[in-house]
Amino acid sequence: MSWLVTGGAGYIGAHVVRAFQAAEIDVVVLDDLSSGFSAFVPSDVPFVQGSILDGALISETIQRYGITGVVHVAGYKYAGVSVQRPLHTYQQNVTGTAILLAAMADAGVDRIVFSSSAAVYGTPDVDLVTEDTPKSPESPYGESKLIGEWLLRDQGVAVGLRHASLRYFNVVGSGDPSVYDASPHNLFPLVFEALLAGRTPRINGDDYATPDGTCVRDYIHVADLAAAHVVAAQRLDAGDPIETVYNLGSGDGVSVGEIMSAVAEVTGIDFTPEIAPRRPGDPARIVATGELAARDLDWRMRYSLVDMVRSAWEARRAAS
Repeated sequence: MSWLVTGGAGYIGAHVVRAFQAAEIDVVVLDDLSSGFSAFVPSDVPFVQGSILDGALISETIQRYGITGVVHVAGYKYAGVSVQRPLHTYQQNVTGTAILLAAMADAGVDRIVFSSSAAVYGTPDVDLVTEDTPKSPESPYGESKLIGEWLLRDQGVAVGLRHASLRYFNVVGSGDPSVYDASPHNLFPLVFEALLAGRTPRINGDDYATPDGTCVRDYIHVADLAAAHVVAAQRLDAGDPIETVYNLGSGDGVSVGEIMSAVAEVTGIDFTPEIAPRRPGDPARIVATGELAARDLDWRMRYSLVDMVRSAWEARRAAS
């Protein structure tokens, strides 16, 4: 039994790889290093450098390493930029997923855990998002993730593919000081880079209908996220019942203002965030229930906000 992790050299994928290792499940990484780092891949894990658009390479990798399941994390993940690069986004996230699924079907690999996203919901008009909340993506990225879920669903009907899509919300923190979030668009890296450069972090809008006026989001620790992937894979391997979609949400929200306070506490850098105008399309609050995942995937919040900030900050400082 060996699982292939596409995108396993990225921030999230590298944590998934480590979680599989901790569960003593053999794992192989496929990554084109467009946003990942080879140094994030443990030295004892086979690493294949290449793209999910290369069906021949995927087939060769499956055969060489006896792959029995796939965790599909690879993809173009920049929702805002996807509006300017829709064709690239669809090529990577839709065409790439279709090529991967075709290679899996040809090799008889019949189980997959898919990295989906809260972006499939767009701006939901509910206090607590569930898996049944209407889907209304507002970017090519969100649309591509929803199409990815459809591809898995249709392959399930066509060839019996067993699958689970995990919808991520705001993934933060670090479970290994050698792996950090290097995204130029995520909140934690933006705040840390500002502080390291001697600049003042900023908040986009402080006049929302929330307790402190700043946006409320669902922040989850990357190590908890990775652990849920392992349990999903184990259920698929065992043939246990499993839902096709799970929200990995906390059931509770954290405001941007609260994050800034936690960052100041952890870093010891006293600052007052600059207040910038609202960004178009930013909803006041997006928080999801993780009840289904708690029932089936041992999903729970094992880390406090300070834990999340401290682990992320320590990993970023270690990379300097």
